[in-house]
Amino acid sequence: MIPNVLTVAGSDSGGGAGIQADLKTMLALGVHGMSVITAVTAQNSLGVQGAWELPVEAVRAQFRSVVDDIGVQAIKTGMLASAELVETVADLIGGTNAPAVVDPVGVSKHGDSLLAASALDSVRTKLLPVATVATPNLDEVAQLTGVFVESEGQLREAAAAVLAYGPRWVLIKGGHLSGDAVDLLTDGTQEHWLRAPRYDNRHTHGTGCTLASAIASGLAKGLPVPEAVAAAKEYVTGAIKGGFALGGGIGPVDHGWRFRGGA
Repeated sequence: MIPNVLTVAGSDSGGGAGIQADLKTMLALGVHGMSVITAVTAQNSLGVQGAWELPVEAVRAQFRSVVDDIGVQAIKTGMLASAELVETVADLIGGTNAPAVVDPVGVSKHGDSLLAASALDSVRTKLLPVATVATPNLDEVAQLTGVFVESEGQLREAAAAVLAYGPRWVLIKGGHLSGDAVDLLTDGTQEHWLRAPRYDNRHTHGTGCTLASAIASGLAKGLPVPEAVAAAKEYVTGAIKGGFALGGGIGPVDHGWRFRGGA
């Protein structure tokens, strides 16, 4: 049986991030991807020109339709624009036994806000407590905790601040720091430092979505969290290396790099 992975996220009409990136990642990693769309965006390589949140009823109906009939081995969340959506999705996840990867999306690659300020507290108190793994970048860490990371040595402080909200594991993504791309995965007891070379490639749209979906794919296959995260890091590093120009702005990572013999 092919494992089933469900993404609960927004649609990126440009195809580089969001639901589209999630499903491409899941296909590339050998799981069956399913989707609950939370918002529709008008989005391209230059930025987000518009966003329309779906009604909570539509999100709940999509989730129940898929989970009650097909079943799910892992869940990944992305863009949840409002407090009401965050709380609804947290409640739905809490009613399953599936591991959940929470990507607390705050802003887009282009700096466009994708989360209402009023929803931040719901992310902290409702969504993070049901997360198996939370995957904030440094901007999202600052939004959620007030901890501003400027060096690798501060990643532990950031991880502790996020873990205080209740996720079982947190992966602090240090991609915005200089030097190697270093991330810290910890549950407060174990620490796993993941390093990869930093490629001089500006076409990195969809990196966070891709990484979270890759982790969920590994968990759906039964991998322990550290192994799922390490495999996801390897996949996303190859995808970043293969990122390509698209339109007039920032292009996407290459979700199909392994199909083309990339390394």
